[in-house]
Amino acid sequence: MWKRNSLMDKSILKNILCAALLLLVTGSALADDENLKPFVLASKGAGTVAEKIEQAKAALTAAGFIVVGNYSPYSDAGILIVTNDELKKNAAGSEHGGFGAVQRVSVTKAGEGVQVSYTNPVYMANAYRMQGDLRNVAAGLASALGRVEEFGAKGMTAKQARKYHYMMGMEYFDEPDVLAEYASYEEALQAVDVKLAANKNGVSKVYRVDIPGKQESVFGVAMKGAGEADKYMDDRFIMSEIDFHDLKSTAHLPYEVLVSGNKVYALYARFRIAINFPDLSMMGKNSFMNIMKTPDAIRDTLKKTVQK
Repeated sequence: MWKRNSLMDKSILKNILCAALLLLVTGSALADDENLKPFVLASKGAGTVAEKIEQAKAALTAAGFIVVGNYSPYSDAGILIVTNDELKKNAAGSEHGGFGAVQRVSVTKAGEGVQVSYTNPVYMANAYRMQGDLRNVAAGLASALGRVEEFGAKGMTAKQARKYHYMMGMEYFDEPDVLAEYASYEEALQAVDVKLAANKNGVSKVYRVDIPGKQESVFGVAMKGAGEADKYMDDRFIMSEIDFHDLKSTAHLPYEVLVSGNKVYALYARFRIAINFPDLSMMGKNSFMNIMKTPDAIRDTLKKTVQK
């Protein structure tokens, strides 16, 4: 009798294990095929930008996020930049992970209502080739702010995002610009901090996050051109050309500068802009053609700002 029950138990256990393995494999396949988009709409409705920013700030803080900076690139728009221990830990374990050490939350007046949106952590984790997929961070943001829908593109799988470039001949994530080189990480960090604080060339510091256990720090930078000659590096001008849909992608801003070791990097704009606007057409109204000079303008301006 014992022997028979033992055989039955083993058979049941085997079936349970097979079912669990099938569920694991199926779940993994679903995750691999998941259609990811750059932004998440948290809410939209009545109110003011100022009210919504304060509400978002309180909700994010209560959920364990740290607000490290805020930026208003133009009227009726505000952006909160947040991080937490999981984001910084994941950044520490990833090559150039500092680019993914923060998430951006935007509050934008659009028509008669106000939209609250944020960068999609899972999309960004794959676009920036992070070690982990940041699903817990995504859940935390959704719990704090809400989650209506993802938007900003037709979408791509995690595998596609990790290998993304806009088209042949254009840069990948692992081909950033080297803006400057110093004798050491400490010297580079201090120099960049001081230079951004000086607000030269229309570039100013929005935030700084140091990556724990690693000689790496990420800065968020605001870019404002002085006039027509500088418009191609200007945040407001760039967004006026590319952020034209009903759901606003304000959380694309601000741009980043990364100090890693003794070098200072920035993602080339043909990647950094395209990864948030991958469906933007090459030509026509509201296209990349209208900001054709922007990649070089951003690179040159950032180089002038952070070089020795």
